[in-house]
Amino acid sequence: MTPAISALDHAIILPVLLPALTAAFLVLALRHHLRGQRIASIAATGLLLALAVLLFALASDGTVRAYRLGDWPAPYGIALVLDRLSATMLLLTAVLAACVLIYAAGGVDGRGRHFHPLFQFQLMGINGAFLTGDVFNLFVFFEVMLIASYGLMLHGGGPGRLKAGFQYVAINLLVSAVFLVGVGLIYAVTGTLNMADLAVKVPQVQPADAGLLKAGALLLFLVFATKAALVPLHWWLPATYAGTSAPCAALFMIMTKVGAYAIIRVYGLVFGAGAGSVALAAAPFVIPAALATLVVGTVGLVGSRTLRDLSAFAVIASMGTLLIALGLFDVEGLSAGLYYLVHSTLAGAALFLIAGMVQEQRGAASDRLIPAPAMGGETLLAALFFLAAIALVGLPPLSGFIGKVMILEAVRTSAIWPWIWSAILGASLLMTFGFARAGSVLFWASGPVSEPKPVPALAGLAAVILLLAATIGWTLAAGPATQALGLTARQALDRDAYIQAVLPPATPEK
Repeated sequence: MTPAISALDHAIILPVLLPALTAAFLVLALRHHLRGQRIASIAATGLLLALAVLLFALASDGTVRAYRLGDWPAPYGIALVLDRLSATMLLLTAVLAACVLIYAAGGVDGRGRHFHPLFQFQLMGINGAFLTGDVFNLFVFFEVMLIASYGLMLHGGGPGRLKAGFQYVAINLLVSAVFLVGVGLIYAVTGTLNMADLAVKVPQVQPADAGLLKAGALLLFLVFATKAALVPLHWWLPATYAGTSAPCAALFMIMTKVGAYAIIRVYGLVFGAGAGSVALAAAPFVIPAALATLVVGTVGLVGSRTLRDLSAFAVIASMGTLLIALGLFDVEGLSAGLYYLVHSTLAGAALFLIAGMVQEQRGAASDRLIPAPAMGGETLLAALFFLAAIALVGLPPLSGFIGKVMILEAVRTSAIWPWIWSAILGASLLMTFGFARAGSVLFWASGPVSEPKPVPALAGLAAVILLLAATIGWTLAAGPATQALGLTARQALDRDAYIQAVLPPATPEK
């Protein structure tokens, strides 16, 4: 018998169900009514935000809750699992989605077809990936997320976007095939794909099958590393993020975090320290690859010729910093990484939206880092860019500085901590130079205005201000936030609590 769940526990499925039903309604009932789609999509996303707050509060009591679809007992049925980690990611996704949708409603959503249904399907895939307790269903939600992202990435058309989109689709189809092979190898050895059941059975695998299981585990790591843009699997990201529209690139900030989340979940729970012969199978690769990612992202940022390229390489550099912390696979590294994850998502999304407004305001010069006539609302845009740059570089007093200090402190347990400190501090210095160069060209070296220019759209400014305000709020809440994330990290690495919540209690033998 599986334990009964309360009526409130049924809310666990709603972050998947709500955007799925909203997307279907938008396609079937409001297909040719953009204004109606905007209203319905904003209302649904606002409801999703309220739901995420509710689930975050529900998970804050420290209980791991499993929702079994159809009341089928695990590992035979589909299970969704809510804990502190998944609730944190759901709330971050909802906050980001609400801000991005405000920006898109300023007119970007009308430049192509089906923006809002694709947006909602994207949220369905992202939320499902955070909640699923099954590796195969993780693959399914990855595919939902990616199929929607193909449409969003190409929204608005154009030859440059089509070229980047073809590359993006091709690499993700290949990665999906690798994902299936890895899942097949793991299932062939263990006979299960439920994460809790895998956590029980992986340590019991016979030595003769350990090599096959490790191969499956490393193939999954290859997939998650690609999603997280780890070097040398990062090359798809700059063209994709710089080639799509500003709100789509801002929403995609959470997609790289899905890859990081999958590494935490699968390699903290299934292939973690208690996994026997395949324990921490991916650990030797994470920090070296993360250091290389930080270096490549920083060099790319300094050498960027457009603001969108600079923003894309800033994402790569931030993922390198994040995965250095996650690669420790301990409570201190994970809690520091989670604080930095929230910060980098909010600040990175704000930078992409700023790049979109700069591109609109500069006309023929677009977002190229060349002198051009002054923009409308240049002073306000310069101030917003300055705040976003400080946050992403990691200068005091904003949350980027706090996050990097936490990571620097956490890596002192690593044998190569001097190298990690050198890489993070050196990258921060070079990133400061790169952002300063970009800001001086875009805002300080601008020429005289030949004719009055309109200020940026109010919706765009509101979205950026909300994201930067959230970043400032994250800075002010650093004390309680780090305490809460410490509890989140401990729970994420607690195999026994997860297993007990998901699997039915063992029946004693008679």
